[in-house]
Amino acid sequence: MIRSLRVLVCIAVLASCAWAQTALNGAGATFPYPIYSKWFIEYHNLNSNIQINYQSIGSGGGIRQVQAGTVDFGATDGPMTDEQIAQSKVKVLHVPTVLGAVVPAYNIPGVNAELKFTPDVLADIYLGKLTKWNDPRITKVNPGVNFPNQNITVVHRSDGSGTSYIFTDYLSKVSPEWKSTVGKNTSVKWPVGIGGKGNEGVAGTIRQLPGSIGYIELIYALQNKIPFGLVQNSSHNFVKASLESTTAAAAGVKMPADFRVSITDPPGKDAYPIASFTWLLIPTNPADANKGKILKDFLFWMLDKGQTMVEALSYAPLPKDIAAKEKAAIQSQVKP
Repeated sequence: MIRSLRVLVCIAVLASCAWAQTALNGAGATFPYPIYSKWFIEYHNLNSNIQINYQSIGSGGGIRQVQAGTVDFGATDGPMTDEQIAQSKVKVLHVPTVLGAVVPAYNIPGVNAELKFTPDVLADIYLGKLTKWNDPRITKVNPGVNFPNQNITVVHRSDGSGTSYIFTDYLSKVSPEWKSTVGKNTSVKWPVGIGGKGNEGVAGTIRQLPGSIGYIELIYALQNKIPFGLVQNSSHNFVKASLESTTAAAAGVKMPADFRVSITDPPGKDAYPIASFTWLLIPTNPADANKGKILKDFLFWMLDKGQTMVEALSYAPLPKDIAAKEKAAIQSQVKP
């Protein structure tokens, strides 16, 4: 009788261990937060004993936390620098997840048209050199639009941000003055403007503040019904951010072995110029082998089934050849 009871207890303990909840914790970019939330929910639905928690705190925070080893994975829209990699306590693999676009969104009283922005106009607005919406340089490329004589209020990110990295990377390529005075980074010293935390914060500020302009990820403009402009690309075509134009931005990209690459201001007549990959930052030798195995399984799922979900949230899926290279890198570099 006692022996039978012990057997039953052992079976119960083993069963509870098998079904115990395993929680993975990550933090970082707000740019891909909508698709990451979708993926983590869908993966949990397939694996009820696995919970993936994600804090949308900005790319800077995601990089710092993965460097310190305080999260199971990080996320960023701007790849880690050589210096950041050298300072990290753990070796990290950059895993591109989707492609997204950063758009110039605005709130101009009486203007509902899709505006056109040239690279120099965007740069000079953020440099504080263009201060009125009815400036001739703006009206020239937007004939027929009745702009008010209203001050331009610049909105930027207040936190360390991969969206800022993408935007400042673009401005550094199209404006020598921006490159020499401000540069590119997840955090920069903004010449003018007010800050908002996260894509959510910038989108909310634009909605509430007449005369404002800010840069946000495409899905945040669509979800908040904020108008956004077309941007002139390197072929001198004005292109609207879309799945097709974002995909075109990555056409022919030469992906390096470490997957750290910039695709802003790309060639191609149909390419949207402020587009980027976004990355998960995966420790290659996780402290918890079980969590590492789960994370590895999730990544393979994300690169297959997960890619079929991205277009519904206005992200572009990864090119298949790049996804194949990622699978090989994950298999060979991420333990166990």
